[in-house]
Amino acid sequence: MSVILYVFSFLVSFFIVYLLIPPLGRLAFRLDFVDKPRQDVERKIHREPIPLTASYAIFLGFFITYLLFARDFSMETVALFAGGVLLLTIGTVDDWYKTKGKDFPALPKLVVQVSAAILVYLSGNAFTGFYNPFSGDYIILPVVLSFLLTIIWIFGVTTVINFSDGMDGLAGGLTAISAVTLFVVALAKGQSASAIMAISLVGVTIAYLRYNKPPAKIFMGDAGATFLGFILAVIALDGAFKQATVLSLFIPILALGVPIFDNIFVVIRRFVQGKSIYQADATQVHYRLLRAGLNQKQVVAVLCLISLCLSLSSIILLLIQT
Repeated sequence: MSVILYVFSFLVSFFIVYLLIPPLGRLAFRLDFVDKPRQDVERKIHREPIPLTASYAIFLGFFITYLLFARDFSMETVALFAGGVLLLTIGTVDDWYKTKGKDFPALPKLVVQVSAAILVYLSGNAFTGFYNPFSGDYIILPVVLSFLLTIIWIFGVTTVINFSDGMDGLAGGLTAISAVTLFVVALAKGQSASAIMAISLVGVTIAYLRYNKPPAKIFMGDAGATFLGFILAVIALDGAFKQATVLSLFIPILALGVPIFDNIFVVIRRFVQGKSIYQADATQVHYRLLRAGLNQKQVVAVLCLISLCLSLSSIILLLIQT
C-alpha cells in the first residue's frame, strides 16, 4: 500500500502543476507579470518576456497532494503551510518589483524568511540533538543552540535554492535530485510523512521542468525558488536530521551540496568585497561556467551531474549508518 501511496503522490503533484502552468502563464501575460529581458544585466540571459507564475502551481500542487495523501493536520503542517504562504507572498512582491525593472529591499525578505523558519521551530520541528557515536547516548542541545541551528538551516537552504535559480532548469533540477535523495532517506528511516513530502516535491519540480527546461516557457521567480528551498529544508529537518548520528548529519548537506557549497563561496566573496549577500550578481558557478564557454544546457547538465554524485554519496553514507 505504501508504494501505491507514493506513486499516487508523485502523479497527483505532477499533474496538478503540469495542468496549472499553461493557464497561469497566459494570466501572467494579461497582467504583465513577466520577467523582461534587460541587456544591461548579466544575469538576464533570456531574450523574451517570461511569465513568473509557476510558483502558484508549485505551491498548490505540493500542498494539495501532501494534505490528500499524508492527512497530517498537525501544528507542524499548519506551520509549514503558513511559512509557505509567507514566502509565496513576499516572493510575489519581489517578483512584481522585478517586472518593473526594480529591486525589492533585502530586509523585508530577510524578516519574512526568518519568520517562516521560526514558525517551523515553534511547531516542534527542530534540530534537537544527535547520537554520540562513542557512547550511543542522545545528546540534547541547549534550547538556544537548537533554535539557532534550526533557523540557520531553514533560512540557509531557502536562500541557496533561490540563489541557484539563475538559469533555465537549474534550480528545478537541483531540487528534484535533492528531493529524491531525501525521499530515499525518509524511506530508510520509516518516516512516511517526510517521504510523502519529498516525493510530492519531486512531482511538482519535474512537472515544472517540463516548462522550464531550456529554453524556458515559464519561471517560478523568487516566490517559487524560496518556497522550494523552504520545503527541502523542512523535509531534511523532519527526516534526515531527526535522531541523527554525527556522521549522518552530513547526509542532507551532501544532498544539497551544489547550491550550498557554491553559495557559501558567493556569500564569502560578497562579504569580502563589502557587498550585501542579497545583492544579485553573476558570481554563482552557473554564470562562471557560462562565461567559461559552456552553453546553458551544458551548464545545467554538469551541475546536475555533480549534484547527483553528491546525492549518491549521501545515500552511501546512509547505508553505512544502517
